[in-house]
Amino acid sequence: MPTDVVMPQMGESIFEGTITKWLKKPGDKIQRDEALFEISTDKIDAEIPAPASGVLQEIKVSEGDTVQVNTVVGVIGDGAIAAADASTPDEPPAVALPDGALAKKEVQRPRPTPEARVPETDEESDVRSSPLVRKLARERNIDPAKVTGPGPGGRVTKRDVLDFVERRTAASTAAQAPAPAPRQPAVPSLAPIAIPGELVPMSNMRKIIAQRMIESRRTSAHVHCMFEVDITRIVNLRNKLKNGFEQRHGVHLTIMPFFVRAAIIALQQFPTVNSSLEGDSIRYHGHVNAGIAVALDWGLIVPVLKSADELNFLGLQRGITDLGGRSRSKKLTPADVEGATFTITNPGQFGAVFGLPIINQPNLAVLGVGGITKQPTVVTDKDGADSIAIRSVVHLTLGYDHRVIDGAEANQFMDLIKKRLENWSEEVG
Repeated sequence: MPTDVVMPQMGESIFEGTITKWLKKPGDKIQRDEALFEISTDKIDAEIPAPASGVLQEIKVSEGDTVQVNTVVGVIGDGAIAAADASTPDEPPAVALPDGALAKKEVQRPRPTPEARVPETDEESDVRSSPLVRKLARERNIDPAKVTGPGPGGRVTKRDVLDFVERRTAASTAAQAPAPAPRQPAVPSLAPIAIPGELVPMSNMRKIIAQRMIESRRTSAHVHCMFEVDITRIVNLRNKLKNGFEQRHGVHLTIMPFFVRAAIIALQQFPTVNSSLEGDSIRYHGHVNAGIAVALDWGLIVPVLKSADELNFLGLQRGITDLGGRSRSKKLTPADVEGATFTITNPGQFGAVFGLPIINQPNLAVLGVGGITKQPTVVTDKDGADSIAIRSVVHLTLGYDHRVIDGAEANQFMDLIKKRLENWSEEVG
């Protein structure tokens, strides 16, 4: 029996989705739970797995179309229809004679003229295809035996013939074209390739990002403060432990867990920074749900590390790695991007000295991590003597909502993060 493929409901508050890409085309075989198409909602972009194994029989909703949840977007069959089409004989059907015997019905067909008729080769007759497809191949001077078909038993379709013509034409054009001049290596970019003068519609994710950034600016009274932090101790510790850390735990040791851990400790000391505003009341959250911004080739997403205050350092690293990997492979669920109480973003990974991030609503604050650079710094030893040394320095920026958080509290919060990072003593694992 055919299986309907429906637009899934990716969360209680999601009522529609946009199909951004079909990963299979009609006639392709598909295994249960294999990625079938990609969708975009107002929460996440995700790959949707096939609900059953079989052959993608029909696509009902095209790429770029938005439909309500539970709408049938495609049909997966067992391949029986395609097999039946492939085995349909070219001979006329048999009819019953009065005495019950069967005989083939004589059908008068127009006899083609010698000029119009092109005799089939032996290879043509062996290829599984319809008479229409074989006629199309002869008109284009194509040997059907050289065309590969995706259907049962290698059945060749009209689309296969047309695709073969396009490939042959493209190959011929490429062979005649002069060799292109060597090009410089392309610089990786997070933005899609743009053609000057072209008008390109915004993606669903980009429209949602634009809407939320404007809403946040209109909602919160944004203020920023910046601190310069010497993290030489952390950089040296990471360089010393990273190889053994990966061998023992099977996960890379990155710099982000250090900032998340320091922020958690500061949030526990300054709970207002970990709160949200509900009307004229302040909601103080019982746990730290850390939103970790992840830059994608197609936009930005903030998956949430739930109850991060209950995790040790290894748990933070594993959680951050897991959320980042599933963000890039479109494996997140709506629950993974909900419930953040505080957000951390890292523009420094792209070379920024610092950033002035916009608050992720309904949070009241966001921490921006700048790039780590080596700088000549005045260092005071235990005896009070000053000297100049080369140190690893990072600039941290706190964007906060001045409706609830005052400057004194914000700066005390950041000073505690600075002290925790500069005097790191926690076990890494």
